[in-house]
Order: sequence, then structure tokens, then C-alpha cells
Amino acid sequence: MADSWKLTGYAAKALVAAALDAQAAIEDWPADFPVSGHEISEDRPDDWVIEAYLPRRPTTQDRAAIRALFPYDPPRLQGEKLPDTDWVVASQQGVEPIRAGRFHIHTPDHPRCEDSDTTSFVIPASQAFGTGQHETTAGCLAMLDHMHRRGVRAANIADIGTGTGLLAFAAMDLWPRALATASDIDPVCEQVILDNAHANTVPLGHRRGEMALAIADGMDDPLLQARGPYDLLIANILARPLIELSLDFAQATTLRGNIVLAGLLTRQESGVRQAYLRAGFRLKSRLVNGDWSILWLGKRASAR
Repeated sequence: MADSWKLTGYAAKALVAAALDAQAAIEDWPADFPVSGHEISEDRPDDWVIEAYLPRRPTTQDRAAIRALFPYDPPRLQGEKLPDTDWVVASQQGVEPIRAGRFHIHTPDHPRCEDSDTTSFVIPASQAFGTGQHETTAGCLAMLDHMHRRGVRAANIADIGTGTGLLAFAAMDLWPRALATASDIDPVCEQVILDNAHANTVPLGHRRGEMALAIADGMDDPLLQARGPYDLLIANILARPLIELSLDFAQATTLRGNIVLAGLLTRQESGVRQAYLRAGFRLKSRLVNGDWSILWLGKRASAR
């Protein structure tokens, strides 16, 4: 196993948040150089830490790349060699189940919930985003359940940036006769999704009640284009690609169709909402989970 290293720096919340926004805006940032940030403790909400992970000893250029993300006063970075552990997997093992709307999400370490009004999904630790533990995924689950309770009907569903497949699985549980298509830009997700579909008895295929899978960048895929337009589109990605895809999503959504957007911080919500207002959508509901906004938007009947 290759050496794994972590770079750590401490700064004010506003500076770390700005650095994370700057990193998210860099389209060719290396996939094996993930960067995250969080508060140090609940009693110090304005003191944050930025962490960057590398599959090798960090170089001077790596440190410079992190410092360049800060608008001013970059923190001193400390390097630490990590034990030979798959940190993506380890960070998810043993985590407690969550409840979001009617959904109970658990790892194989925990039993399913047997309540009759609850749907359980088992999502093991994996190399993909979307286990339900993150606020955006849990928020999307709650929003989808809220939409169903409000009487939303869906006959053709797309989950863009599906990660583990969880949001697609949840939508299929709520609207079991719909066509369903799940896609992700990362080829690693394909086997993850197939394994999770098998573990949760989610049928695969191209008929109603089955899920089709595509590896695609946004909507640029023959399968996604052929199966549209969609009356429910889910996208739990990041603020910048959400804005960039607003017109593509509008073209791929039926009149009076619904979309659920997530992966945007609350301070990024205004920019995302403005882009979708211009694309012909209106806000129907919003949910805030931690620092993250989850938006339910409806396409206006008069939209192009």
C-alpha cells in the first residue's frame, strides 16, 4: 500500500471556507488530493482546521497549492504520515445508523429497522460519496420524503452524481413504478452502485421499476439524453457545477417537473437559486442541514 499523508493547518472559519470554495472552483484539482475543513470543536465555532490528504509524502508544490487557496494569511501546514489504512473505509465503519424522513440508513455493522413505516438501506463503507452520513445526502432523503408526502408524482427519475446509488434507491422506493436512471462522473462508482443495488434488492434494467446506470459528465451522455426529459431530477454535487448545469438541467426537465439540488453551502445558495431562476425554475421548498442547503425547485409551465 502506498504511503498516505495528511497536511493540516489552522485558521479562522471564514478563511478556511474561502479556501474550500477556491479549491472547488479548480476544475483540474487532482482527485487523489482531497481537501476538507471543519470546526475544531463545538465550543470554538470560529476556529477551523483545513486538512488535505495525499497518497505520498507532500512536496513543496503541494504545500504551495494549499496555501494559494487562501485569500490572505495562509496557515502553517503540518505534514503527518498516516498508518496503512483505507481512510475512506475506516471513516465509515462503525458509524451509527441515521434516520432521514422515512429512511433508515445503516452499514452492515448494524441491523435494519423493522418499523413498518420505515425503509432501510444498507450502504457499506466504499470509495464513493453518498452513504447518508453527510448532511447533504441525509437532507436529500428528507426532502424526497417531504415531496412524496406533499403529493409529488414522478414517472421518470434521474439521479445525477449518484455516488453510492442511495438517492436513486430512495426515489425508486417512493415512486416504484417510475423509470430510474443514475449517473456519476467517477468510474469507481459503477461497481459500488451495482454492489449496493444487489445488497438492497434494487432491480437493474431499463423498464419501469428498474434502474439504469451511466458513467457520465453531467448530462453529456446518450443514455441520459435518450431517457429524458425527467419529471424528477436529483443532483447532489457542488455549487459551481450546479450553476454550470442549470441550462442543461432545464432542458432535461419536463414542464412542471421537479428538481432537488444539494451539495451547496448555505452561503452559496443565492448564486445557485439565481441561476435556476434564470433557467425557468421557482423555489418550492428548502431545507437546511448543518451548513448545507437542500433546494426543491419546480420548473415553471412558461419556461422554455
